[in-house]
Amino acid sequence: MSELRIIPALSDIPAAAWDALRNDDNPFLSHAFLAGLEQSGSLRPDWGWHGHHPTLWQDGELVAAAPGYLKTNSHGEFVFDHAWAAAYQHHGQHYYPKWLLAVPYSPVPGPRLLARTPALRAELIDAILTHARAQQLSSVHINFLSADDDAALDASWLRREDVQYHWQNPGDWHCFDDFLNALNHKKRKNIRAERRMVAASGVQFRRLSGAQIGASERKAMYGFYLRTFIDKGNSPALTPAFFEHLIRAIPAQIVLILAELDGQLIAGALCLRSSDRLFGRYWGTAMDIPGLHFETCYYQGIEYCLEHGIVAFEPGAQGEHKIARGFRPVRTHSRHWISDPAFAQALASWCTQERAAISRYREQLLTHSPFRNAHTLTTACP
Repeated sequence: MSELRIIPALSDIPAAAWDALRNDDNPFLSHAFLAGLEQSGSLRPDWGWHGHHPTLWQDGELVAAAPGYLKTNSHGEFVFDHAWAAAYQHHGQHYYPKWLLAVPYSPVPGPRLLARTPALRAELIDAILTHARAQQLSSVHINFLSADDDAALDASWLRREDVQYHWQNPGDWHCFDDFLNALNHKKRKNIRAERRMVAASGVQFRRLSGAQIGASERKAMYGFYLRTFIDKGNSPALTPAFFEHLIRAIPAQIVLILAELDGQLIAGALCLRSSDRLFGRYWGTAMDIPGLHFETCYYQGIEYCLEHGIVAFEPGAQGEHKIARGFRPVRTHSRHWISDPAFAQALASWCTQERAAISRYREQLLTHSPFRNAHTLTTACP
């Protein structure tokens, strides 16, 4: 039988032991990413984040784990449950603290329950629920989990769904024109017009990774990130130390897209990558140039994928405007265990209605597909 240990900080777990549990190279589940958030001051108790990582050990070896946090609010999660918290308060009960198993600030689908074997994953799930009951927690939430994790949970875990927009290469696109040729005439024409508009403004682009990213580029990118939050009246969560750490710790998985005008950096997008996926995460600009956002955050990323054999690009949550630019609506999943039986029953009905609404919404989005119904590709690549 394994021993459950609740670890308050990822730095208390050896990086090699944690990373040995991962079955792919998704950067968001890496020890470097998760521990970096904590050590850089990007996760703070006064912002509602309290490290509470469930781990299983056998003979002193880590055999299963999940990134976990006791939350005293719902900020930075991207699965919105504020109505649930309000319902608890209305009935004189406490929703917070709740237990969140997720990657902070990152609505990126992927593994959440890391384990050496399926049996150990099942044991981890049982240990999580036993601990939640013992601590009298209102709920446990697993956000943006993988299909394997989803299948490992029983019906006592409520299911929620949402929609994101992902670019996916069917395998026969080798350059940007191949991608464009799969679109209908109107959408192909619009994308070409947007790209010409940015090029005509004189903006040029660089795509950097690893040792190519110097101090000036790192400083500029963090400044762009700050402006995005400040312009919207929000407080940025990530610190300069986190950006520095990320580029230093996993340089081969960082892709920095920079826009330059008259020798000055004016915009940037910081992406992460695995062996087969690109993830757009942080963006900002110092100038308002028509089409600059689309070029920096979408088209440059698509070109990078095509050049490097990456089959999928996830540019971030939300944004119906992505459909017209070649991104398809895909379902994302989260699962939720509610301790109170009455609330669990009521929320189960609520989740059923929400899933039906999301399904209708996605079907409606699919009717706006920019792709031709059928096409025979003749490569346009040189």
